[in-house]
Amino acid sequence: MGVMYLGVVLISRLNKKSLIRWKVYIDRSKMYIGYVQFLLIIFVFIKSLGDNPVTEFVFNSPLIAVPIILVIFVLASLVIGYLDSRLGFREEEIRNHSKSNPVLMDIQKSHKWNKIKTLKLPQKIHNDLLKKTINTSLASAS
Repeated sequence: MGVMYLGVVLISRLNKKSLIRWKVYIDRSKMYIGYVQFLLIIFVFIKSLGDNPVTEFVFNSPLIAVPIILVIFVLASLVIGYLDSRLGFREEEIRNHSKSNPVLMDIQKSHKWNKIKTLKLPQKIHNDLLKKTINTSLASAS
């Protein structure tokens, strides 16, 4: 009896929304883990340089070197992020993502539909636009 109750509880908690929420949490945590991995790669790179003043400074004075590396990492990340925004990579990425996302496509279609319905056009042009929108929606749905 107790095992069956536990199974019912687990199944009820493992619904689609919970799994999606967990996936989002995992994806978000991967980003932060990536930051840590990148910093570790920097230290491995510095160590691979062999015996030189930079390597000696980093590993002999970590209380000074680590904050300097962190500041450089944050500043470099900000510059790269700024350039990414200024060059328009983010907007293009979002545009491409929205084309492959059916929910966003439905929102876009309904937005076009509402826009056409609210236009103050002569009746014939208005009807032609509505027919064109309906035909496009039907063609893309099939």
